[in-house]
Amino acid sequence: MTSMPGAARADDIRFDIVRTADRLQQIGDAWESLWQRADALVFQSHAWVSAWWGALPDPERRELFIVLAWRGDELIAVLPLAISRLHGVRVLEWAAKDYTDYCDVLLQPGADPALVQRLWAHATAERGFDAAYLGHLLPTAAAMSLTRQTGSKLALRPHHRQATSLRVVGPWDSGQAWFGQQSGNARRNYRRSLKLLNEGAEVRFRRLPEGEPLGPALQRCAELKRAWCARNGLVAPLFDEGSSMLPALAQVMADKGVLRIFTLERDGVIVAMTINFVQHDTMMAYVTTYDATFERSSPGYILLFDYIKWAVDHGATTIDFLCGDEDYKYRFANEQVTLPSFVGGRTLLGKAALQSDRVWHAVQQYRARSQQAPAKTPAPTEDKRASA
Repeated sequence: MTSMPGAARADDIRFDIVRTADRLQQIGDAWESLWQRADALVFQSHAWVSAWWGALPDPERRELFIVLAWRGDELIAVLPLAISRLHGVRVLEWAAKDYTDYCDVLLQPGADPALVQRLWAHATAERGFDAAYLGHLLPTAAAMSLTRQTGSKLALRPHHRQATSLRVVGPWDSGQAWFGQQSGNARRNYRRSLKLLNEGAEVRFRRLPEGEPLGPALQRCAELKRAWCARNGLVAPLFDEGSSMLPALAQVMADKGVLRIFTLERDGVIVAMTINFVQHDTMMAYVTTYDATFERSSPGYILLFDYIKWAVDHGATTIDFLCGDEDYKYRFANEQVTLPSFVGGRTLLGKAALQSDRVWHAVQQYRARSQQAPAKTPAPTEDKRASA
């Protein structure tokens, strides 16, 4: 392995930064090998980041900035970053952050935790960005160590934006055992909704089998999500008509053997569906949607019961709804995790932008209080797939 231009050496570890699509492709095998050794989530795989980069609708607004650490010819760490331009400010952030629920550095098993700081030091020694924003960090994320370090050229401090992850945590003896633990009212509502949806039609819950083309189901998912966004005054680029992002990311899950798509169909038409992946005995719900035409019979509610039971029966000990605090998740969840975010200013422009953001947030809080908002208002949360 030859050293890349601009590479840095420290001890026997060599660092460099991926900035081009060609270089991203070149390191694919080494990155995937590290990902497999680390047993990391699909979000940290080369395939995920590469699919995101290839499907971006606005690549002119972004630059790759992926920091690598090598020991000899072996890749031992990846800090997957990118630079985006927002209102003239260049922001260093996670690569694929808008489509990734849990962001983190990828480390060789047994690696020195200090390697995370060394990756960050190499990144922040470079120019080309004004501010940094790192969000969607689980409390157990290796990258959390960056928020506790001192003496860094770019210190990170807590930001007001947070994400919420809601989960159904077991274990249970069976899916039926989990169902039996739900309240009597919840079970009655499920049976009542299912009976209503069945009136004059055949209703079927199923998992899309391996080998069945993903296209029709993904297209239906995007249609339903666009309709939901329109009703709620939101936008979600993942579901834009003609976008290749959802198919590209779903194909990554399929190629890695972790994809699980469940549908609730009425006379062969999908009225609710969920796109999931399974890792570490956990079913993770990436996208869930339903047809509002049948809202009275709550097809999404029916589907959630059915696929949670399926997941438990197939070995899942946790059903993770990933990021987003939609009301329906609270009906099922028995565990809540808050994912903080952190920011830092590098240039005068970046520091000014962060100060402006702080002032804006303070004004919003003041307005909320002046409108007699509840005394205890939860911190703002974010859902990467939809925004106002």
